[in-house]
Amino acid sequence: MANVVDLKRRVCEAVDRHAGELCDAADWIHQHPEIGHQEVQSARRLADLLQRAGLDVQMGTAGMATAFRAELRGRGDPRPCVAILAEYDALPELGHGCGHNLIGTSAVGAGLALKDVLPELEGSVWVLGTPAEESAAPNSGGKVHMVNAGVFDVVDAAIMFHPATETTITADGSLAARGFEFYFHGRAAHAASMPEQGLNALDAVVQMYSAVSMLRQQVRSDVRIHGIILNGGAAANIIPDYAAIRYRTRADDSEYLAGVVERVVDCAEGAARATGCRLEWTEYMPGYENTVPNPVLMDLMLTNLRAIGLDVATERKRKGRGSTDFGNVTRKVPGVEARIGITEHWDIPAHSIPFRDAAATERGRQAMLAAAKGLAMTAIDLLAEPDTLRRARAAFEAAMGPR
Repeated sequence: MANVVDLKRRVCEAVDRHAGELCDAADWIHQHPEIGHQEVQSARRLADLLQRAGLDVQMGTAGMATAFRAELRGRGDPRPCVAILAEYDALPELGHGCGHNLIGTSAVGAGLALKDVLPELEGSVWVLGTPAEESAAPNSGGKVHMVNAGVFDVVDAAIMFHPATETTITADGSLAARGFEFYFHGRAAHAASMPEQGLNALDAVVQMYSAVSMLRQQVRSDVRIHGIILNGGAAANIIPDYAAIRYRTRADDSEYLAGVVERVVDCAEGAARATGCRLEWTEYMPGYENTVPNPVLMDLMLTNLRAIGLDVATERKRKGRGSTDFGNVTRKVPGVEARIGITEHWDIPAHSIPFRDAAATERGRQAMLAAAKGLAMTAIDLLAEPDTLRRARAAFEAAMGPR
């Protein structure tokens, strides 16, 4: 029987030994932001850290060039298998305004720390590089693609960290989310001399925008619908023959969200009929499911983070929620995402310049190192005590219900 206390002490010491190179990598990725599916340098930087430690890293997981998998094998069979997830994509123009430079390095740090203790445990650990979590990139949702490709079919639990303004482990789920683009095709004409000859595609976009804005009042309070105009015409004296708008729709659960989506599409079709334009639309990204909290994994992570000195709350001051492709993972296997504060002020918004700057501070680096320790310690708990994984699976099955 493995001495869990001793193994946890050793992985924490290992994270401290690797702290310099982990912080250097986090800073480098922060200074060289790359959006989803273009994280060539960031993925390579993280993979190199693992390879230099003697780990075999396979690039191109699930057909994505910037995805990777590194496997650490223990004794005997590769099951149970714990996946530690890395993110490293940035936001357009803003850079690492969500702190993904810290997520990727925390996962790699946990993998490096576990390398020397895995031979004393049954099973295996994967460090999975998951691209394009931010929905701004085309065909985003690297974890969704991995789920669909069967990558998680042989995984028993998935764990990760996300930087935040508060250090918390809570049962707050993320919002289910889907993304759509609507393209209106009209007919160009001279806006002054022959406006009656035109069909104004921009009018169709404006009509849709107004209709969706009114729709927001007639849906549940958890619903979020937000969009941007992608194209509004070429010149003020030309009736626009083409205009486009992108929407992101969210709700507590995918089932209710499906009905919201139908009503958004109705708004688009009504705007097309009203203006005489032809409508095309597409779902530009895979749907993100709402996360399924796992109380067993939450308790493990909470205990481990508190054991290394973090003050971890179980309620958040900020109640707003976003969406993540980790939700799809938590509907496939038990999962937990620890949130560790990187700022002194809980009211700083994510996806902002102040949050981006915080991701390159000493406080941010220390949060990343603490996360690496917590992830490694939690992986040890799951591999060393098979009953823990059984309880996590039972909680997962109870939350998911009949399928």
